Amino acid sequence: QVQLVESGGGLVQAGGSLRLSCAASERSCRTSAMGWFRQALGKEREFVAGIRWSGSTYYADSVKGRFTISRDNAKIIVSLQMNSLKPEDTAVYYCAAGAAMEIFDYWGQGTQVTVSS
Repeated sequence: QVQLVESGGGLVQAGGSLRLSCAASERSCRTSAMGWFRQALGKEREFVAGIRWSGSTYYADSVKGRFTISRDNAKIIVSLQMNSLKPEDTAVYYCAAGAAMEIFDYWGQGTQVTVSS
């Protein structure tokens, strides 16, 4: 069972920045793809950003140009740098891992991000 431990998050004013990190318990095919999802109150969970071992990155249109995902393969840590935050970015952010970008089988416990206007 892959364990994912998230850190970061918190309260920030609109226009500010936050950085989320996620540490995986193993480096294997089960963590070939890692990413971030978010779920706002009353809404469905949505994809935010993803990254493969190769370094290829993927972003939701709503965060392109503002968020940057990166990974440290040696430490098995994936980070999400969030800049120019907007109130609509407020949500619980979840780290996820899987064998492919389309298959996320493992999830973190979630971390709250709140952006005030």
